[in-house]
Amino acid sequence: MEALIPVINKLQDVFNTVGADAIQLPQIVVLGTQSSGKSSVIESLVGRSFLPRGVGIVTRRPLVLQLVYTPKDDREYRCAEDGTLDLNEWGTFLHKKNQIFRNFDEIRQEIETETDRMAGANKGICPEPINLKIYSSSVVNLTLIDLPGITKVPVGDQPEDIENQIRQLVLKYICNPNSIILAVVTANTDMATSESLKLSKDVDPDGRRTLAVVTKMDLMDAGTDAIDILCGRVIPVKLGIIGVVNRSQQDINNKKTIQDALKDEATFLQRKYPTLAHRNGTPYLAKTLNRLLMQHIRDCLPDLKSRVNVQVSQYQALLNSYGEDVGDKSQTLLQIITKFASSYCSTIEGTARNIETTALYGGARICYIFQESFAKTLDSIHPLDGLTKRDILTAIRNATGPRPALFVPEVSFELLVKRQIRRLKDPSLRCVELVHEEMQSIIQHCGIEVQQEMLRFPKLHERIVDVVTQLLRTRLPTTNQMIENLVAIELAYINTKHPDFNKDAAFASVMFKEVDMEQKRKHHSSNSISNAIVPFDKNAKMVNNRDSVSMDQPQQNHWLLSTLLPQGKSESTTNSTDGSPVRNISSPNPPANSFPDGQKMVLQQKPVNLLPEVPTHISFKLNDREQRDCDVIERLIKSYFYIVRKSIQDSIPKAVMHFLVNYVKDNLQSELVTHLYKSDQAEALLNESEHIAVRRKETANMLKALTQAGHIISEIRETHMW
Repeated sequence: MEALIPVINKLQDVFNTVGADAIQLPQIVVLGTQSSGKSSVIESLVGRSFLPRGVGIVTRRPLVLQLVYTPKDDREYRCAEDGTLDLNEWGTFLHKKNQIFRNFDEIRQEIETETDRMAGANKGICPEPINLKIYSSSVVNLTLIDLPGITKVPVGDQPEDIENQIRQLVLKYICNPNSIILAVVTANTDMATSESLKLSKDVDPDGRRTLAVVTKMDLMDAGTDAIDILCGRVIPVKLGIIGVVNRSQQDINNKKTIQDALKDEATFLQRKYPTLAHRNGTPYLAKTLNRLLMQHIRDCLPDLKSRVNVQVSQYQALLNSYGEDVGDKSQTLLQIITKFASSYCSTIEGTARNIETTALYGGARICYIFQESFAKTLDSIHPLDGLTKRDILTAIRNATGPRPALFVPEVSFELLVKRQIRRLKDPSLRCVELVHEEMQSIIQHCGIEVQQEMLRFPKLHERIVDVVTQLLRTRLPTTNQMIENLVAIELAYINTKHPDFNKDAAFASVMFKEVDMEQKRKHHSSNSISNAIVPFDKNAKMVNNRDSVSMDQPQQNHWLLSTLLPQGKSESTTNSTDGSPVRNISSPNPPANSFPDGQKMVLQQKPVNLLPEVPTHISFKLNDREQRDCDVIERLIKSYFYIVRKSIQDSIPKAVMHFLVNYVKDNLQSELVTHLYKSDQAEALLNESEHIAVRRKETANMLKALTQAGHIISEIRETHMW
């Protein structure tokens, strides 16, 4: 059991050299308000006066104090070279390892000097600890931490938030689950108002690692005592409450020794608290702290050993990730280039070692662009979007010129379908852009081992990014040109003989034939009626079934009537008194005397109305035939557009893979070697980042400390623990 505290002290020494808080070592943290007597308690445990004293805040930096019991026959710590064989006590500081302090006044002066160096000379505080080790034959093995006293009002150079700063500093040490809290309270104040007990209860609500020390018992008012406090009837503390009597400022001024003060303390306790004297006082406090610390170390040591082993493996892996110092820079440069090119290609191919399971990356994202983004965008483009029946009819009429169309002109179909095919160009170019962006982003996410090398050599990383970016940029115009050519190829030749298009073309042809047959039947029926011999009556209406003339038309042209009547007679139409048309039959050649002066017959005609100007936007009203033509064109456009869209959807990804993705994969390493693998650049490219160099050094020191700590813990036998 006695070997446990020296083990912790050794571990403390090991980790103090690297300044790490990774291992939470068992220790005793002295906590109390300003001027509550913390420093006096520590000096009483040591038996010597060595701490700065005065009014106000004196302890302004944490003091890690290790008390090491060194009897006269000790050969582990006593050394002839250092001149400590015959010394009863001496001290050493971590920041001055090779200096032996034989005079405790010099130790006080060094503490003050080091405090002023870091915290200033006017009441400022600093969280950086001072490590002091005292070897003596009259102390017990302990590890104590003296903290700045809790204060409320800033003084001197102290900032306005001094209370919060001290509180955070105190919490940093007492929150360590392996620490024992030594809460110092004064007997001449109400314990219910003690800040130290309040903080202790916040971090240790069960009180399993809190020990209370009551100071200034000799300064209580007359007629009062501390029996209720010492017995735990005021505020119970699980580890106990111990009362002590320290030297007053007058005793210090009178050079009263610690040994005399301990005798006066024993006398006071026997006189004032005879029944409690045996479990109070500074000697009892030292033994109790030693016992509690050893028990606490015994409980914490198994977990401490396991934590050290885990962190050894973690820091070893971290050190390996930083790599070793570069020897042959040309060879290292070539290895990094090859590793990067291989990692980049494997990320695209999906053959990387570490397959991501939380998100798509690399080649999977390119596949997603092809199969989801690009394909769904094309599928969302309707063949007739932006195309109205007005547009179709206008195209048909414009394609026929001045002649009315007997059939749907093929030129109008080609014009309209090309207009729709051009809408596939922008999504195709956008597909190239997305793939280019993904290949650019792969540079930053292509393998953990490569990324570590990139962080280690920032200049090399920057040059690699430049080379790959330039390679991708040079391939972008070629790929875009190919995509534009693919769309232009579809526009160059409208293959109406395409096997998938023949069905709709045949359907349109059949529909035209059916309409033509129906028109022929109507025309044949009209001719039969017009050629029939019917008697004429004066009051009967003439029936005429000639092209585009309705049967109920009231008047007919004279030349048309003359061709329909038999030779030798002509029929004219006049209006009867009731306004109805009346047929009159006369000879084809009227007498000459019917026209005076031999003039020819001139028909009576109404004045001719001038045609209005043709408007810019003509309103169309589709008849049955025009509606049929528009439906046919729409069906043909749909059919051919689907054929082209299917071809584009298949050919664009192939072109992108050939001209961009596969080209970059095949030529990446050669491009990197061409631009980077040069002897005059190797030195500059492999200059290591200062950040990585510092981290490697820190990690190496920490690994060394952890390894040494593991050896120290392993030396303890199971019998020592029990």
